[in-house]
Amino acid sequence: MKFIYPAIFSPTSEGGYEAIFPDLEFCHAQGDTLDEAVENAHEAANEWLQTELAEDVPQFPPVSDLSDLSLKEGETARNICVTLRFYEGWDE
Repeated sequence: MKFIYPAIFSPTSEGGYEAIFPDLEFCHAQGDTLDEAVENAHEAANEWLQTELAEDVPQFPPVSDLSDLSLKEGETARNICVTLRFYEGWDE
């Protein structure tokens, strides 16, 4: 199953980048470079989604469209795609 959520990447005062997911509460990441922040954001979203799937009644928030996000100067937004594979015995 594929999940695609946007992340907003902002430069930090230390020279790296931080990422937040407007749709995934408390899901964020950081990295020394933009590429590293994107990779870490993918891992953070994966963990967030896995945690939500473990709930008795998983609730996935609606997905914001990239064009609807308000970006500040220096920020960039990217869609982060997470593919979760379900194994035999998991009841969908």
